[in-house]
Amino acid sequence: MISKRFVIKRLLLLVPVLFGVATFVFAILHLAPGDPARVIAGQRASEEFVNQIRTELGLNDPIWVQYGRFLLEAVQLDFGESYQIQRGTAITEVLRNRLPVTLEMALYGQLFGILLGIPTGLLAAIKQDSLSDHLTRVGALTGISIPIYWSGPLLILLFAQVLGWLPASGRIASQYSVEMVTGMVTIDTFLSGNFAAFKSAVRHMFLPSLVIGIYSMALISRMMRSSMLEVIRQDYMRTARAKGQGSKITVLKHGFRNALIPVVTIIGIQFGSLLGGAVLTETVFGIGGIGTLLVNAIQVGDYPVVQGTVLTFAFLFTLVNLGVDITYSYLDPRIDQ
Repeated sequence: MISKRFVIKRLLLLVPVLFGVATFVFAILHLAPGDPARVIAGQRASEEFVNQIRTELGLNDPIWVQYGRFLLEAVQLDFGESYQIQRGTAITEVLRNRLPVTLEMALYGQLFGILLGIPTGLLAAIKQDSLSDHLTRVGALTGISIPIYWSGPLLILLFAQVLGWLPASGRIASQYSVEMVTGMVTIDTFLSGNFAAFKSAVRHMFLPSLVIGIYSMALISRMMRSSMLEVIRQDYMRTARAKGQGSKITVLKHGFRNALIPVVTIIGIQFGSLLGGAVLTETVFGIGGIGTLLVNAIQVGDYPVVQGTVLTFAFLFTLVNLGVDITYSYLDPRIDQ
């Protein structure tokens, strides 16, 4: 049972974290070279026009006034409008269109990693130094060692070009039109009852999720193996076996839950990294998610998009860590104390 006090305490700790991230983002963007007013006006605009835009944006105000205004607007989820990426469009609207793309890919990739990583790590630990253990360790080491910018094109070459089983890029075939509800095409097509479109969306999402999932699976598998090996050698595990309990029941009933604690940490950190580091996968598979949005915004100096994207990343990352803390409390109630 998870206590409300523990959850409230963790929720309150999110406030200083988000405040620190917001302050850091504001400081970095104001120390960075470049003039947002000049970006909006264009390089050939007159100095008077640039000054007019600077006044309208409040860039001539004292820095502490700008900082206070930024924090107040951030609390209200008002990050302003895009200067360059989608000129004149509210940042919340831009993020609403791009964020589900990355979330969908990261969720399926992480699910793939969990469903394969935990059983293989568990099997490797139970059958230590066997053939299956060696194969699992080699596979995990290979999965961690292969970078996404290499494994992505390789899988495209195999499954799209050679075998022709899966599409190489995009999110859904061009003949399908999807009414966006959640922004995740696989869920939206399923909810609409258009199963031909759903099948197309799943086929398009398979390779990007597989690329992400391979790395995630390798990391989870290695952590699961080492954690379970440590738990198996504990005294309470030997006691359970000495009382005549079968080895499978001993592992699943007494060892698995305790061995999951460090694995949950890895899953949480990994998921946060997937949200922020999905730019490579999005680029390889031609999927316009929030990772490519951030890179493009930095390149063209669209500071409101950068601010909104980084703060969204930070908020999601803190939410994932909150979920990890709550899972800790469920797996080991002593952490709650």
